[in-house]
Amino acid sequence: MSGFVSFESGSLKDAFGGVGSDSSALKGKKIVVGMSGGVDSSVAALLLKQAGAEVIGLFMNNWKEEDGGVCTSAADWEDVIGVCGKLDIPYYSVDFSEEYMKNVFETFLREYEIGRTPNPDVLCNREIKFKPFKHYAEMLGADYIATGHYCGIRQNNTPELLTAADESKDQTYFLNQVETQSLNNVLFPLASMRKKDVRVLAEKHGLVTAEKKDSTGVCFIGERNFKKFLSGYLPACSGEIRDLSGKVVGRHDGLMYYTLGQRRGLGIGGIKGERENRWYVVEKNLKDNILVVSCGEGEELMSQSLRSGKFNVIGERNFGHTFECGVKVRYRQPCQRASVEIKKDGTLKIKFFDRQRAVTAGQYAVLYKDGRCLGGATIEEVFR
Repeated sequence: MSGFVSFESGSLKDAFGGVGSDSSALKGKKIVVGMSGGVDSSVAALLLKQAGAEVIGLFMNNWKEEDGGVCTSAADWEDVIGVCGKLDIPYYSVDFSEEYMKNVFETFLREYEIGRTPNPDVLCNREIKFKPFKHYAEMLGADYIATGHYCGIRQNNTPELLTAADESKDQTYFLNQVETQSLNNVLFPLASMRKKDVRVLAEKHGLVTAEKKDSTGVCFIGERNFKKFLSGYLPACSGEIRDLSGKVVGRHDGLMYYTLGQRRGLGIGGIKGERENRWYVVEKNLKDNILVVSCGEGEELMSQSLRSGKFNVIGERNFGHTFECGVKVRYRQPCQRASVEIKKDGTLKIKFFDRQRAVTAGQYAVLYKDGRCLGGATIEEVFR
């Protein structure tokens, strides 16, 4: 399977490999679509339905509250019902909360405990959407699964993950840990579409999600007060905020609530003799429970290189042990030119052509070359 899809025009750009070069090749194929209750998955289901596929909507419950109730996000589920009803397709709900707790949330908490800043959305894709979700879809007899991710897929000798036409919405960063074999028999119908056109198409076909805002917040935990939420699982220990000279300039509520480069929520007012710049987080000293801050332009946050964990390669490894490519160390970032060395143990040493600001352990370094996401690795150490 391959490429950038344009079902609305009745054809597939960059053919789907084994599926064929025309959307009619999907006619009669059973495709299970991961329905989130948002406009993207809604339009993905619409496009596949228009292509003549037998479409089934599947909504995932990935979180249980302490009182035993499942946090299904009632509004999202209602929207799934509305969209599937409009498209005249069957829909189901499946509970993956146990898998989410064990394989995503517990890792999420461990990372915060050791002072790192994790990205649960990346783990959710690897551990839920492209594992138990895909297996469940296969039990339903699916020929393919599909999601509303903005990215593409190409079948070479193995599936390759491609960047989306809408660069501002490209979501390959969040898929960097998905295993290559998990991308077999996967479709991304929005690969060639821009977000504004997705909304226009949803409105044209009367889908209730046409004007629904994009969700924010932690993956499947939702838009809630994160500080209050996290305090229910990890004990917070307040402590001193000090500047680089060691001077106490305030108090923090718990190191887990802060991340490198953070400027808001520090609670530090103007201090006599200091520059009239905003304070920002430079370091989290776990040993002494001290939050280290600075006031200025952020020079202390600049770094030239990093060391990562084991590199998850997506697709064929048709590159050497040393090569140049684009690298992202956060989602909302253009690719940064860098030289990469793959060590014998599979870890990476990445050196950037230009210094980077606030590269953070626990996040991901994701590699790109010629419109392809090569995969990624967890950032372990940053060299400043």
